[in-house]
Amino acid sequence: MYKLVGSPKTRAFRVLWMLEELGLAYTVVPTAPRDPSLVALNPSGKVPILIDGEDAIIDSVAICQYLADKHGRFTSPAGTIKRAQQDSFTQFATDDVESCLWTTAKHTFVLPKELRTEDVQKACRYDFDRAMSALSQRLGDNDYVMGDAFTVPDLLLGHCGGWARSIGWPLPEGNVTAYFDRVRSRPAYVKAKAIREAA
Repeated sequence: MYKLVGSPKTRAFRVLWMLEELGLAYTVVPTAPRDPSLVALNPSGKVPILIDGEDAIIDSVAICQYLADKHGRFTSPAGTIKRAQQDSFTQFATDDVESCLWTTAKHTFVLPKELRTEDVQKACRYDFDRAMSALSQRLGDNDYVMGDAFTVPDLLLGHCGGWARSIGWPLPEGNVTAYFDRVRSRPAYVKAKAIREAA
């Protein structure tokens, strides 16, 4: 059984969702970021942390890809062109999409007030809109970023889409909105969301 350390209201939600997609047994230790108990597992004090036996894995992207690789689902094999294309979408999700949301969060409530800059938030929204335009072009008529199969970057993007909606950033109509609705209507997402809301 896996142990997921981190509140489902953080990026630990991604791992929770992946565990549900895979139908795996797990327990959740809803620990807040920077709790002193985390430092032994992750010196930065960040969550999530996945405990697999005696090993601890940190970083939500690494954890989700590890689980997909280990259980042979929602991913293409390493060393293939398909995996390179998939990893490109993973990098896009983190570099072009999530970075805008996280920087906005930092300049809204994470950083001390004296370090927050309102113009940074405007720049992030600009970059986010550009990323959504690029996503529309890359997605085309596909159900998911890799075609008709749900993979790790879909989970990451789906999480980011919900994050954007929660702060009032509208998503472009057409294939992008349809994509996010499709990803976030998956049964595993719905169950993970219910667990998060009950936390």
